[in-house]
Amino acid sequence: MTEAPRPASEPSPPSAGGPAPQYTGEPASQSASEPTPQSPGEWAPPPAAEPAPAAEPAHLSEGGPALLDVRDLRVHFPITRGTVFRRTVGHVHAVDGVSLQLAAAETVGLVGESGSGKTTLGRTIVGLIPPTSGTILFRGRAPDARAGAGYRAERSQLQMVFQDPTASLDPKWRAGASIAEPLRVNQIGTRAERRERVRDLLELVGLSPKHARRYPHELSGGQRQRVGLARALALNPAVIVADEAVSALDVSIRAQIINLLQQLQDELKLSYLFIAHDLAVVRHLSDRVAVMYLGQIVEQGRAADLYSDPRHPYTVSLLSAVPVPDPAAEAQRERIILPGDPPNPASPPPGCRFHTRCWLREQLGGPERCAVAEPAPRLVSAGHTAACHFTDEVPGRAAGSVAGQTAGPAS
Repeated sequence: MTEAPRPASEPSPPSAGGPAPQYTGEPASQSASEPTPQSPGEWAPPPAAEPAPAAEPAHLSEGGPALLDVRDLRVHFPITRGTVFRRTVGHVHAVDGVSLQLAAAETVGLVGESGSGKTTLGRTIVGLIPPTSGTILFRGRAPDARAGAGYRAERSQLQMVFQDPTASLDPKWRAGASIAEPLRVNQIGTRAERRERVRDLLELVGLSPKHARRYPHELSGGQRQRVGLARALALNPAVIVADEAVSALDVSIRAQIINLLQQLQDELKLSYLFIAHDLAVVRHLSDRVAVMYLGQIVEQGRAADLYSDPRHPYTVSLLSAVPVPDPAAEAQRERIILPGDPPNPASPPPGCRFHTRCWLREQLGGPERCAVAEPAPRLVSAGHTAACHFTDEVPGRAAGSVAGQTAGPAS
């Protein structure tokens, strides 16, 4: 998440260079105050600014504005040709017009097959990838890299837990040095205070202080993921983006990390953007769920509503792949197997991006509307939207595929 000087006993790595990525969209109305030390190794987050005058969805919270508000976000990566005279010949539409909200102490699950843009969206939210266009509002205002220390204070409130716990840790650094890295970068506390803070964080995530002296290769996969989580918690963030944080772990260790995430959310009032492929785990953890396909969110709503009454054909096909621990219910379900691979994000198809693989369009006789007009999100119920021209046709035709969707995560 952040770059830090090496510990005193090790040489300092070369700087990555380049300016911090900037958010585009609404300019900040005022500069955020610098962090104020409160206790050893800690500081209080800057006071929340007045929220932008925009109507918030009713399903977010009881009358309060969204803690994180993503509006029409786009991330396009250029495709270049040539060596001496490089030219741009196209763009990969990794994220294309995504709007998403996250309330305080809420968990939003983000699902979709590989290549749908989930990780790119998460990295853009925390500032690791600059957006092409769109707005990211945190506590009602857009973080601006030109604000200097104010931007750093706001950026520290958005942290990330990466998918690969091994690759996310420097193999030459001990676990304690990795956890203390954000504290050193932000010049928080003395060396003794940072050591004490590292001990507290290790105990918070269920590790012993002695693990601070170990290198990543001396830790198990679950222990490395706990170290990554402790590093993300070092600056007391408000939002954590968990990118496939449990997918690389064994089932038993996965259950421990899931329980730890829930415990930390209860104790610290954290908000999670939980990116995953395991739909059972997402349902267990999430208050709301958003489904991504080819850079766009095709359906989102409360977890109970989306799992019991999916209204987009892609969501139905994903749910049909989730095993149900009831043999009778499983025998009655119909598995929907989508033909082919997702289209190339460098040249997405016109109209609905899912129409080239859509089982519902095939059943309806291939209406031309799907291939010509891009569907706008339709309100299905309170807080439940789906981007499909035929949302009313989905329930009856998908009943056999989603029957029995009451299972929780595997333990």
